[in-house]
Amino acid sequence: MHLDVQDLRNFYYRSALGRAAQKSLRGRMLQLWPEAKGQTVAGYGFAVPLLRPYLRDARRVMALMPGPQGVMPWPAGQPNVSALIEETHWPIETGHVDKLVVLHGLETSDRPQDLLEECWRVLGPGGKALFIVPNRAGMWSRRDRTPFGYGRPYSASQLETQLRKHQFLPERHVGALYQFPSGKRVWMKSAGMFEGVGRSMPGMFAGGAFMVEASKLVYPPKGTTSRVRKRVGVLDGLTEPSAKPV
Repeated sequence: MHLDVQDLRNFYYRSALGRAAQKSLRGRMLQLWPEAKGQTVAGYGFAVPLLRPYLRDARRVMALMPGPQGVMPWPAGQPNVSALIEETHWPIETGHVDKLVVLHGLETSDRPQDLLEECWRVLGPGGKALFIVPNRAGMWSRRDRTPFGYGRPYSASQLETQLRKHQFLPERHVGALYQFPSGKRVWMKSAGMFEGVGRSMPGMFAGGAFMVEASKLVYPPKGTTSRVRKRVGVLDGLTEPSAKPV
């Protein structure tokens, strides 16, 4: 079940908790991908809160938003780069994307297998994807007041297994959203402390979300190999019966 784009916009841009979540996720992403100079960067789902750092130096930035979610123009005050698309048929040439960010897309999709195959298709050789999903054991997935309380949360092993099945090679994973998922002042004041402590812990101690960086393997994903089926004539032999000896 996809969230409505208006709800996502209101959370990330019009609430203190959403702006704090944006800061946490973006900071972790920039640790993995500090720049994208001359590259094509795409975001799927509602990844626009994370894409702004790449607008200046990337060759191209695209914000792909699935039909059931809806679309909004982005970025504000600049030429629009967002588009409303079919979630498993993207208007992008095969092998065209260098970096792909998936946020609020995989866990809410009704067809996650097909979605992962489309992610694999658009990435170029050596391309990398960053999948961000709710942590099944985290507090954020248990509170539906945030977008991370919707869809199917994952554990780290579940997500990596899913990616490997579709010919992605998980390389690095980090946690994010270590603060308490509440907009109350007492919790917002301590958000920085919780985020700092969480980032210093081993990767296995993830916060409210997992961020898994995966590279594209060069052979096609399972299930996409075309199979030639032998045509069976159901009425063969009935229209012209052969004579039998008496």
